[in-house]
Amino acid sequence: MIRFIMVILFLVNSSFSSEILDIGTLKGKIDLLPHASIYIDKTNNLTINDIKKKERAFISNDKITLGYGYSPDFTVWVKLVLKNDTNKRIDKIIEYDNTLTTNIIFYDGKSSYQDGLLHIDKQRRFINPIFYTTVESNSIRTYYFKLSSNVTALIIKLNLWNTKKFYINEVEHQFILALFFGSMLILAIYNVVIYFVTQDKSYIYYVFYILGTIVHHLVYVGVAFIYFLPSHIIYYFVESASFIVSLPIFALAFFTKHFLNIPQYKIINLVLNTLLILMFISIIIFVFSDFLDNYRNIFPLIVSVYLIYVTIYSAVKKNKQAYFILFGRFVIFFAFIFMYLSSKGLFNIYEYFEYFIEIAFVLEAIIFSIALSNKINTLQVERNKANERLFEQQQNEKERLKIQVSEKTLDLKEALDEKGILLKEINHRVKNNMQTIVSLIRLQNDKIDDEKYKDILNTIQNRINAMSHLHEILYQSDNIKDVNVNEYFVILIDELQYSFEHDIEVKLNISVNLKIKQAIYCGLIFNELLTNSFKYAFPDNNGKVDVKLYKNDNEVKLIVSDNGIGYEQATQSDTLGLLLIESLVKIHFKGTIDIKSEDGVTVEISWNDS
Repeated sequence: MIRFIMVILFLVNSSFSSEILDIGTLKGKIDLLPHASIYIDKTNNLTINDIKKKERAFISNDKITLGYGYSPDFTVWVKLVLKNDTNKRIDKIIEYDNTLTTNIIFYDGKSSYQDGLLHIDKQRRFINPIFYTTVESNSIRTYYFKLSSNVTALIIKLNLWNTKKFYINEVEHQFILALFFGSMLILAIYNVVIYFVTQDKSYIYYVFYILGTIVHHLVYVGVAFIYFLPSHIIYYFVESASFIVSLPIFALAFFTKHFLNIPQYKIINLVLNTLLILMFISIIIFVFSDFLDNYRNIFPLIVSVYLIYVTIYSAVKKNKQAYFILFGRFVIFFAFIFMYLSSKGLFNIYEYFEYFIEIAFVLEAIIFSIALSNKINTLQVERNKANERLFEQQQNEKERLKIQVSEKTLDLKEALDEKGILLKEINHRVKNNMQTIVSLIRLQNDKIDDEKYKDILNTIQNRINAMSHLHEILYQSDNIKDVNVNEYFVILIDELQYSFEHDIEVKLNISVNLKIKQAIYCGLIFNELLTNSFKYAFPDNNGKVDVKLYKNDNEVKLIVSDNGIGYEQATQSDTLGLLLIESLVKIHFKGTIDIKSEDGVTVEISWNDS
């Protein structure tokens, strides 16, 4: 029993004692935590004076790193005792090797110095917080750290550095980080260029993924806080940590959906969409609330695992593109796993492989870029094969269409020939019928002695002849679309001269052909105008008639003028003839008519040919 009590007292006494570290012969970098003692203040209210009264409450530590995860409810105190047995003063730098801890206060026995994520000095250009310490010759000094983190995970690691070696290491560290970010940025620019060339959305989603990774890692390693973000917005930026973590995951998910054509797998695609929606909802919850804040990285981790499953599933389904990115997906997955374990304080990969995360990101980016390049080559090969098939199909289709067009052309030619023959036959029959009517009128005219009625019948006969001659021209012509107006008017002039037994000179100036419908109405109008001139303009049967028909833009003009006695001096007037002319012009041509009686009669008719 006595032995048991003595063992217990020895262990208690050991736990209350703080190991003294002799720095007189130490060089380079030393891990301080194994030489420190720890006290956890669960009240968050103890001051440095209170802590000094609790010396026996401190517990010795043997771990290089202490991780408490998201721990806003308590404060960790770390006690260090450094001894200098030499005859010279020793200057050292204590580095707090975690840039994301929000509140750090360092007590050196004389003064206190505050640092941490929410208290970064504007002049600081070191990634991690550092504290300068001096131990005089043949002396011992005690230091305290007051550590708490109410926004990020609380991970504690302390390093003791020789001043010169710390500066050299810091320059090397920042240079390597600059190479990392520069490499990622170059890959992003490279993929942007390829996107504009190919218009493939996979590239732009991958660019967003790279940019999201850059933003996330700038925050994760602390570069963003000392070079880019003003101190007054760091708190709000850190409060959005769930969004920063999820941003590259979202981009990676959309890249995977498009690159591997995930929508073709309906259930897989539905689950992925559901997870993305849940992750988006979780971001909103974690940004605006502290509820379950300790689990804010769960959904990004779940989505990352599911994306690996999706890639494996695509590879099993013989999706060639999945083979290229599967290895890269595993690399980045392990990177996220190690970052998650580090944030929880469970395992710090940096103790064994300082730049594992950066190398993993670059390696994954290179693999994905190679996969995208391979996709271009694959698509180009498929495009060439498709072009060859298309060319062959085009040639076959061209031959088929050529044969089909020849057959259709022959059918159309036969149909047109039949239509032409039919139209000619119709015109011939119409002309014959009209000539029959004219013959009947002439027979009736021969039996009438009244000159007035004979004149009426002659007028009717001439009008019918005007239409009959048009059908005669159409019957004899191969062109059934347009009418040779000059030929048509010459026939009408000969007919009227024969009918009135006049030898009046008629001069034609015609520069346009007319469509059939216009030619019919124009022939009737011309017939009436020339009849009026022959009947009333020249009592002595001596005179001249000028006829012009031309087209100006879309306007057609018919001008008939004579040098007779004039309209107002005429002894007779053909009221029905003028009424017929006006009706044809206004109703059928939608045109205008202008009659002038100066040195004869001039009739000008205009209509639109559109």
